[in-house]
Amino acid sequence: MERRAAGHPLGMADERERPAPLVRPPELRVEGERSASRLELFFDLAYLLVVAELATALAEDLTWPGAAAFAGLFTVTWWSWVTTTLYANRFDTNDVVYRLAKLGTAAAVVGMAASARDAVGGKAVTFALCYLGTRVLLLALYARAYRHVRDARATIRIYLAGVAAGAVLWAASVAVDGPARYALWAAGILAEAAAPLVATRFGGGVPLHVEHLPERFGLFVMLVLGESIMSIASGVHETDWRADAVAPAAIAFLAVAAAWWNYFDLGGAAGKRRLETDGDDQESWVPDAYIYGHLPLTLGLAVFAVGVEEYIVHPGDGAPWALHGGVGLFLAGTAAVVAGTAGTLRAAWPWPAAALPVVAAIGIIDGTTDALPAPAAIGLTGAVVVATVLAGIHRQRRGRLRTAET
Repeated sequence: MERRAAGHPLGMADERERPAPLVRPPELRVEGERSASRLELFFDLAYLLVVAELATALAEDLTWPGAAAFAGLFTVTWWSWVTTTLYANRFDTNDVVYRLAKLGTAAAVVGMAASARDAVGGKAVTFALCYLGTRVLLLALYARAYRHVRDARATIRIYLAGVAAGAVLWAASVAVDGPARYALWAAGILAEAAAPLVATRFGGGVPLHVEHLPERFGLFVMLVLGESIMSIASGVHETDWRADAVAPAAIAFLAVAAAWWNYFDLGGAAGKRRLETDGDDQESWVPDAYIYGHLPLTLGLAVFAVGVEEYIVHPGDGAPWALHGGVGLFLAGTAAVVAGTAGTLRAAWPWPAAALPVVAAIGIIDGTTDALPAPAAIGLTGAVVVATVLAGIHRQRRGRLRTAET
């Protein structure tokens, strides 16, 4: 015991193995190897609940007002996830203070999930207060980072202003009703969404961790793809394995698998490579293009999941706009990621942008004639996604699409 206290090598080993302090100040973490933490994976489960509840609400109201509500609420949910991810990307300390704030945010998101189905109805105030709770906790984290990370204060100041403006607008929405409430919600999201763009130009050059960021966004894409798989399984279960349901379900699974391939091996991988090569430029717009391009991409996957289940459960009365429009949005988001991170529209032509008019044509035919049975409707749109994968692989093999492993 005395030898170890006097500096014996065993004593030195004990010092190295001593656990990290429970509370430690934030620091800028944009270098070195990083992957998603266990806390982040647990945190994402709360967002899976919100997406699932919103999808259920859309399936129950396949009207244009229902679609608008779904798109708006999905955007709110997605942006809540993005803002917490951007903070963690730079300042995650994994100490007790950060963990409690992250778990508190997850609890607020669970509240969003519990009120999501009626978020534009009787539970609007509850939904708004839960979202507001995530903003208050994020403000507290940024205020803590501002105190301790002097080199990043210019960037943090912009994020503080954006989140604070959003929080004020969401708080004000509780006192009003009707369209004014939702206008305040939209204004709040826009105020927050401007912060990363302003920070790129005026934030003093604080980069993001370009290895951690694509992994986190890939996990969110996987989360939404899981909703599609869940829709297929639910559809088959609800129809008690009817033959006219199993066939479109099998085709839908191939379409989802092709979407996974399209993102993780091609579109998302191309965006990741650009992020790794150009994202370190502190005034580069590549990270912004990568981030915002994922909104239509993930929204499209979520809408597609609802369309698939409707076609399986109600083969003669599906929702063409959800099925085909969801795939179109996904491909448009993929094109936005590819072209945005490359800095030129030509990067997405003809792959994957050329597939968009084809999907639109199939959707118009299906929606106006009601002539396509479920296997044909899903099969044609799925064939477009498969063809997009094959075209992307061909482009990749010829060196015209440079990708990184995701």
